[in-house]
Amino acid sequence: MEPQFFKDFDFTDFWNESSYSVRDYIEPFPDDALITSIEEELGYKLPASYIELMKLQNGGLVDKSCFPTSEENSWADDHIAITGIMGIGREKTYSICGELGSQFMIEEWGYPAIGIYICDCPSAGHDMVLLDYSNCGKDGEPEVVHIDQENDYKKIVLAKDFETFIKGLKDEDEFDGE
Repeated sequence: MEPQFFKDFDFTDFWNESSYSVRDYIEPFPDDALITSIEEELGYKLPASYIELMKLQNGGLVDKSCFPTSEENSWADDHIAITGIMGIGREKTYSICGELGSQFMIEEWGYPAIGIYICDCPSAGHDMVLLDYSNCGKDGEPEVVHIDQENDYKKIVLAKDFETFIKGLKDEDEFDGE
């Protein structure tokens, strides 16, 4: 299958292959039936770039874990950090329909029900990264936003789409000079 997305992106040193990642994040590769059932359960069409990445590795911890921002947030003045990317599935704790997945964050933590939560953050639930369908509808191309629970669920737009978000992730060492 010829990739449509990430053609010029080097995934070397992107994923963190720890035992924790394997145990709690990485799902088996999703087939079309699973993708359809997840979309029906969540009520949103998953972005093609997200599906393509999950067919390369279906979730996991990342080593490139920071995304620059122009707004300060509860994590830092100039970036947010993620722990991992939730895979397409229901089996792992940190998959989009898993025990601590998107619906859990909405129902138990009160996060806004405006999309699919796809990345957890080092704050242990106090901020999340969301595929935000507010401007595009349930079948459109969602923006990627940071939702800061510690700051009254403030929303910071990170990227126009999922591929741009992934390509914009940086190593935390780039922000250590603070």
